[in-house]
Amino acid sequence: MTDHDAGAPRLDLRWQWLILLAVIGALFYLLAPVLMPFVAAALFAYLADPVVDRLERWMTRGLAVSLVFLVVTVVLIAILLLLVPFIERQIGNFLAQLPVWVGWFQTRATPWLELRFGISPDVLDTQRLLGALQAHWKEAGGFAASVLATVSKSGMAMVGWALNLVMIPVVGFYLLRDWDVLVERLHALIPRAIEPVVSRLARESDDVLGAFLRGQLSVMVVLGVFYGVALWLVGISVGPLIGMIAGLISFVPYLGAITGVVTAVIAALVQYQDWTHIALVLGVFAIGQTLEGYVLVPRLVGEKIGLHPVAVIFAVLAGGQLFGFLGVLLALPVASVVMVLLRYAHTRYTSSALYTTHDGPASVANVVAAEARSGDGTREPPAEPEPPAQP
Repeated sequence: MTDHDAGAPRLDLRWQWLILLAVIGALFYLLAPVLMPFVAAALFAYLADPVVDRLERWMTRGLAVSLVFLVVTVVLIAILLLLVPFIERQIGNFLAQLPVWVGWFQTRATPWLELRFGISPDVLDTQRLLGALQAHWKEAGGFAASVLATVSKSGMAMVGWALNLVMIPVVGFYLLRDWDVLVERLHALIPRAIEPVVSRLARESDDVLGAFLRGQLSVMVVLGVFYGVALWLVGISVGPLIGMIAGLISFVPYLGAITGVVTAVIAALVQYQDWTHIALVLGVFAIGQTLEGYVLVPRLVGEKIGLHPVAVIFAVLAGGQLFGFLGVLLALPVASVVMVLLRYAHTRYTSSALYTTHDGPASVANVVAAEARSGDGTREPPAEPEPPAQP
């Protein structure tokens, strides 16, 4: 049997894997509009599974899942009852102060920008922007009314929205109840030849996902509460809204702090027009960054994610472009898993003869052929060059 015949089945197997992955990707792309409740339910089950596993020491799994759902439901209802009216009041307060902000920008900031940088005052039509925002707010009647109007544009949209809301807890309950069984069955489907590698990568991916989904979300909530309360204590009337926004986008390093500093400094200038409140705002964000860098991230997240800020931005934008809200929801978890796979690929590449060989192109071609024939991670030595024929 020749080397070509021996390598044919392995190459056929690789083509089968590629076709299977392509089919799965195509189905995911086509079914993306209906996958959102299932993905949200799976993320919830993944997050809640450690808590249920601990509760199983004292009760059955079904009772533990029911208890977790009861607590989560009560917490969500309390948050909605308190947070939605609060956000609506904050947005109303911001829009009420927006004319003052625009007046300050036109009378103070615009002349300074024109003098320093030569920027034309017609670059931004602030009056048109202000009119559009105020008209939209009056037309919607508030934050909750705007969401309700968007949802109830058609009967089918309302039915789909309600169905998704109902499906998330139902699907989440069954996934959480059978989570360990599902994981075990997926593990049993892995081909035995690659099971050790796949299991190791799955454990590393689980560490990364756990660090992000549990740790980073906790960091975002803590920073949002800290910035909001601290800016409110400083005296910034829209401080809670600025703090919440800064906390929610803090998953991109420094983006939340930069956005919060700029908007809070402008709010302080417009509201007080002194340096004292500007210094207080800068102090709030300096304390917040210190708290994030030396306390929250090391304790809650650790160094397991390590995504570059540019990679974070690209992942969110690419996910939204490809799959809409579902893509945004999955962007960073998928990017974290892809990072684990890239680390594994980098390790394999730097330990291969393709990377370490110092010979010429012919030797590299032999190495590539040997890698293609082996396929299981082992390498065959490159073929020795034939000696020149004797005359």
